[in-house]
Amino acid sequence: MQTQKWTRRAFATLVALIAIASPIALQAANALDLNGAGATFPEPLYKKWFFEYNKKNPDVKINYQAIGSGGGINQITKKTVDFGASDAAMTDEELAKAPGKILMLPMTSGAVAVTYNVGGVPSGLKLDRETLAGIYRGRIVKWNDPKIAKTNPDVKLPNQSISVVRRADGSGTTFIFTNHLSAISPEWKRDVGSGKSVKWPVGLGAKGNDGVAAQVQQTPGSIGYIESAYASQNKLPVATLQNLEGKFVAPSIEGVSAALEGTKFPENLRVFVADPDGPKSYPIVGLTWLLVYDKMDDKAKADGLKKFLDWALTDGQKYAPALEYAPLPASLLKLVKQSVAQVQ
Repeated sequence: MQTQKWTRRAFATLVALIAIASPIALQAANALDLNGAGATFPEPLYKKWFFEYNKKNPDVKINYQAIGSGGGINQITKKTVDFGASDAAMTDEELAKAPGKILMLPMTSGAVAVTYNVGGVPSGLKLDRETLAGIYRGRIVKWNDPKIAKTNPDVKLPNQSISVVRRADGSGTTFIFTNHLSAISPEWKRDVGSGKSVKWPVGLGAKGNDGVAAQVQQTPGSIGYIESAYASQNKLPVATLQNLEGKFVAPSIEGVSAALEGTKFPENLRVFVADPDGPKSYPIVGLTWLLVYDKMDDKAKADGLKKFLDWALTDGQKYAPALEYAPLPASLLKLVKQSVAQVQ
């Protein structure tokens, strides 16, 4: 009788444990990991999106490696990730190397800020178009150069060498920056050009937007270009840059939105805003794309990624302004949602 009693107790305990474990096992069975890699430009917003989406969908975990736009394009082409990310839309040549059709999905937009580390010089230093290109060509080498002094008559500029900092890795931020320099300087376009990687005339390389921000912080007399969210996060001063209308504008959400007004997007959503017009436009702005195959190898991942993209293009847009990104205009959102619908 005693043996039978213990057997019943053991059986009851086993049933209870199964009842408890079943939901956990079911959740584990339904768990979905999505893996992406690429641009550092949108990383602060992407991290926020992935965190908030996981709170609402605990069975979906999105992992992201910020390795630069060139790395993102390379990995999505090789299918070693579920999605890539780039601040430079893929070229026709790059798309042709992929083993399937890649959709280029603009997700947000932002400004590339020019930051500097010059003692006693506050945020808002004015740099005109000729001066900005001249610094990165190595033609303007002192902070008290007459060209800088001319646009900043009330600023006490030191007799200090300018240390140029630029990206060392393949970078969409570099593409946005050099695309603008090519638009405003015929000499830059002829001698250097634009791209995710270029042959820099001068400068010390650093990896990622965070790497450039850190290098500028650590190097007196330095100047660098970074996504504006990194300048805000690190409390770095930023320059006001001269736009096409001759106005000096600081990087801001309003300046990015003004730059994108009236932009027409082709069917593949690939467009670059090299030198926007309008008096309120900030001159160095860019879209950033997620890169996704229209036909994915794993249906569960395709469905999960599609649901996340729909969320990012609706509820997710509200998180952009607090992190210094501009939400996509309604006309563009409509086009991107139509592209997302092709994912399967």
